[in-house]
Amino acid sequence: MINHVVLFKLKEYPKTEKEAVLLKIKTALEALKDKIEQVRHIEVGSNYELEAKSYDLCLISHFDSVADLDVYRVHPEHLKVVSLIQETTVERAAVDYEF
Repeated sequence: MINHVVLFKLKEYPKTEKEAVLLKIKTALEALKDKIEQVRHIEVGSNYELEAKSYDLCLISHFDSVADLDVYRVHPEHLKVVSLIQETTVERAAVDYEF
């Protein structure tokens, strides 16, 4: 199994707008579980501290293999979410590992 962990730092937003953006991204990412058959597990969480200096959102997803992760990366539904994320974030960090 491959664990795909991604952290996102949002652009500067007023508090209520930031909450809405976080929810929009979270909802879009979680919906990928039902749209991409290679996704075995998906979990998305926002930092409880909205004004934290660290990252704002964490994605954890599981795949059976690197090949399945590669299918996910280029899947049209995933690319739609990538576009949304690129519009709203300033930083991204990712780690993929076998477990």
